[in-house]
Amino acid sequence: MRDALVAAAFRLFLERGYEQTTVDDIVALAGVGRRSFFRYFPSKEDVVFPDHERCLADMTAFLAASEEDAEPVRRVCDAARLVLLMYAENPSFSVQRYRLTKQVPGLRAYELSVVWRYERALAAYLRGRFAGRSDGSLRADVIASAVVAAHNNALRSWLRSDGQGDATATVDHALAYVQSAFGAGPNAPAAPSVDVRPESPEDVVVVVSRRGAPLWRVVQEIETTLGRT
Repeated sequence: MRDALVAAAFRLFLERGYEQTTVDDIVALAGVGRRSFFRYFPSKEDVVFPDHERCLADMTAFLAASEEDAEPVRRVCDAARLVLLMYAENPSFSVQRYRLTKQVPGLRAYELSVVWRYERALAAYLRGRFAGRSDGSLRADVIASAVVAAHNNALRSWLRSDGQGDATATVDHALAYVQSAFGAGPNAPAAPSVDVRPESPEDVVVVVSRRGAPLWRVVQEIETTLGRT
């Protein structure tokens, strides 16, 4: 019945438009009552995003099941790939939803709230992994935002192509940027070293950094060091 309601809703959205379609229209086409609709969907907006609650639950469970020695940035990137799999399960539906969401401001706002919940789930996991660091919360929030931004950039590129091409390769390429910037693997940029010379009149701070180190990491190290002097 849940699938029947989604199918009826999208048929009407395409024929009449989202704003012109009511819940009564949807249940009439599906052949069920209003009570049945609200048993599955709290609102008309929710029928446009019928799979996000399941995906968010899967992501939360995936992160909770992480091994203690799992590299945290790689783990949240793998968690983000669960969202991609959800979209790739039904490319035609995903493309239709993308087009509809672009046309309806209320749906765009709803989608942003869904994206924010994914980001908070990633950040919560990372805060637990970085709990012993003085900058743990900041690092967790920055990385979670970067993962979501990279994933969504690649996902939307795939949706704009009408679901053509290899979505997995596109998202993997985008998430590789995040892992190279924040990950702890052998190819991750080294943290900059800072030499403070407080005895000099100008109180000079000399920064030595490997080429390619993220600017945020350099600035963070300077601020931390200045705070200690």
